[in-house]
Amino acid sequence: MIIKNKHLKLFLSSIILGISSIINAQKVDTTFAKEPIDYPTYINLVGKNNLAYSAEKFNINIADAAIQTARIFPDPQLGFGWFDNGQRRMKMGYGFNSEVSWTLEMGGKRKARIEVARNQAQLSRLLLDDYFRNLRADATLSYLSALQSRIVLDVEANSYVQMKKLAESDSIRFKLGVITQVDARQSKLEAGTMLNDVFSAEAEWKTSLANLSLLSGKTKNDSLWYPQGDFSGFGRQFSLQDLIIEAQNSRADLKAALQSKNVSQSVLKQAKADRAMDLGLSFGVNNASYVRNTIAPTPAMTTVNAGISIPLKFSNNRSGDLRAAQYGTLQADAVYKQTELQIQIEVTQAYYTYIAAQKKVNQFKSGLLTEAQAILDGKMYSYKRGQSSLLEVLNAQRTYNDVQHDYYGTLHDYAVALVELERAAGIWDINL
Repeated sequence: MIIKNKHLKLFLSSIILGISSIINAQKVDTTFAKEPIDYPTYINLVGKNNLAYSAEKFNINIADAAIQTARIFPDPQLGFGWFDNGQRRMKMGYGFNSEVSWTLEMGGKRKARIEVARNQAQLSRLLLDDYFRNLRADATLSYLSALQSRIVLDVEANSYVQMKKLAESDSIRFKLGVITQVDARQSKLEAGTMLNDVFSAEAEWKTSLANLSLLSGKTKNDSLWYPQGDFSGFGRQFSLQDLIIEAQNSRADLKAALQSKNVSQSVLKQAKADRAMDLGLSFGVNNASYVRNTIAPTPAMTTVNAGISIPLKFSNNRSGDLRAAQYGTLQADAVYKQTELQIQIEVTQAYYTYIAAQKKVNQFKSGLLTEAQAILDGKMYSYKRGQSSLLEVLNAQRTYNDVQHDYYGTLHDYAVALVELERAAGIWDINL
C-alpha cells in the first residue's frame, strides 16, 4: 500500500511539475508588440530613414551652395554726395556728386574659388559614401546582435526550465526520503540563479531590438522590430591579395583622401591668386549750380570723372597664408599614404579574423554540441536513478550551457567577421 501511494504521489507530482514549468517559462516577457522584419527591408529603411545619415546628406547641399557663392563677382558700390559752399550771403551756390566703383579681381581669383568649391563638393560626396559604408556595416552588426540576443535568451530559458523541473522533482524526492534536503535546496538555488540569467538575457535582447529602431529611424514607440533570419550563409572563399586590391580601388575613404589632395592643391592655387593685385575702377558725375556771386559769377556745370586705383600689396611681404597652403598639400599627401596603409592593414586583420572564425565553426561541426547534450542527458538519467550526484548533474548542465554559448557565439562571431571583412574590403554581398 505504501508503494502504491508513493507511485501515486510521483504521478501527481509529475503532472504538477509540468504545469509549473510552463508557468515559470512564461516569466519571460515576449508579449510586447513586435513587428517582424527581414534584413533587406531593414537595411533599406536604414538607408532611407536613419536620421544621422539624413543630416550628413545636407553636407552635399551645403557644398553645392558654396559653389554658387564662389561664382559671385564683387559687388559694385554706388555713392551720392551733396555740398553747399556755405556762403549763402555771397551766393556761392551748391551741388551734388555721384560715383560708381567696382573691384576688378585679377590673377584668376574667381576661377580659383570655384575650383576649390567644386573639389570640396566632390569630397563631401565621397565622405558621404564612406559614412554609409560604415553605417550599413554597423546596422548589420546590430541586426546580428539582435538575432544572437534572442538565441541566448532561448538557451538561458531552456536551461532554466530544465533546472526548474529538476528542482521541483528533487523537492518531491526529498519529501519521499529519496534524497537529502541539501541536494533539494542546491537544485532550487541553481534554478533561481538561472532565472536571473534569463532576466538579464531578456533585457539585453530588448535593448538590441530598441537599437534597431534607432538605426532604422523608427519613430513610433508602440512596437519594436523583430528581426528574422539565422547565421547560415556566411561562408565565403577569399584571396587576401585580391581583397587588398579591391579595397584600394573601392574604398570611399581612400578616394576621399585622394580628393583631399586635389582640394589642397586648389587651395594652394587660390592662395597664390589672392596675392595678385586687384584694380579699383570708378566712374563719377559732379554737378555744381550757378554761382551768383557778383565778383566771380560761375555758370552751372556738370563734370564726369573716371579713375583706376591700384592697391599697394605690402601684405605680400608676409607669406603665411601661402606657406600654410603649401604645408596643407604635404599634409594631404601624408594622410593619403597613411590611409592607403591603414586599409591594407585593416583588410589583412579582418581576413585572418574571418579565417579563424571559419575554423572554429568547422570545429563545432565535429559534434561538440551533440556530445555535451548526450552527457547532460546521461547525467540527468543517472541522477534520477540515484547513480550520479547532483554535483555531477550541475557540472554537466554548466558544460552544456557553456558549449551552447560558445557554439552560437562562434556563429555570431563568424557572421561579424564577414561583415567586418567586407567593410574593410569595400565590397558588400551580405544577405540573411
